[in-house]
Amino acid sequence: MSGIFPIVQPEAAAEPRRLPLCKEAAWDFEKGTPVFSGGKPLVVSGAEAVKVWIWKTLMTARFHFSVYSWDYGSEVESLIGKSFTPAVKRSEAARYVREALQINPYIRAVRQADVTFQGDDLTISCEVETIYGEVQVYV
Repeated sequence: MSGIFPIVQPEAAAEPRRLPLCKEAAWDFEKGTPVFSGGKPLVVSGAEAVKVWIWKTLMTARFHFSVYSWDYGSEVESLIGKSFTPAVKRSEAARYVREALQINPYIRAVRQADVTFQGDDLTISCEVETIYGEVQVYV
């Protein structure tokens, strides 16, 4: 028997996207170099791998290297030489940090992106919520 309303099939809930375990080369953040053991790079996974990715992303200028996609890197360097007030520079730098990190599917949120300019140095610290838990980042 047919009714006046078509039969509507409810959509099945989409299967949550499963990401493979995030892996990166272990990184010495003070030296800015990968960590080797026996001539081979050490590999870290999970939250530590995401932390390495974050550090490398923030240290890479966006749009400057053809080996990376245009989604990779940070635009913070573009603030050099701009005549913005210090408050505007901090605000823009924090926005650039969030934009650079939020493209990563392993990152859920970027909180408390704090940017400090002291002379020629730029310091970035933030809390990043990953699928593996929260990590603290200092660049």
